Amino acid sequence: MTVRRIVPDFQTDSEESMAQSRDFYGRLGLEEVMNLGWVMTLASPSNPTAQLIFITEEPTAPVVPDLSIEVEDVDAVYAEVVASGAEIVRELRDEEWGVRRFFVRDPNGRVVNVLTHRA
Repeated sequence: MTVRRIVPDFQTDSEESMAQSRDFYGRLGLEEVMNLGWVMTLASPSNPTAQLIFITEEPTAPVVPDLSIEVEDVDAVYAEVVASGAEIVRELRDEEWGVRRFFVRDPNGRVVNVLTHRA
């Protein structure tokens, strides 16, 4: 199983607070690499896997995740997680913005967004 990146997800209350976060973290060297209005990703130009995600809402899931883990094969990871008996918060599905993902609750109660970018 290959992990491509791990990114903390921060829930924000508005697009305004996302803009404030972009400005703040921009002064620390991160730049906006994706913004869909409700979700924004900031990344390091010199190390693009060093990222932060800011989310105002989750349009296709019941909760905003605490963490995102990008894996090489989300279907294989999903099968393993389901077999382990872990709580699936949101079933595996394809999203219109190009990812395939599911949410699972970790032993500490954190919700993890596990995803693969579709080709």
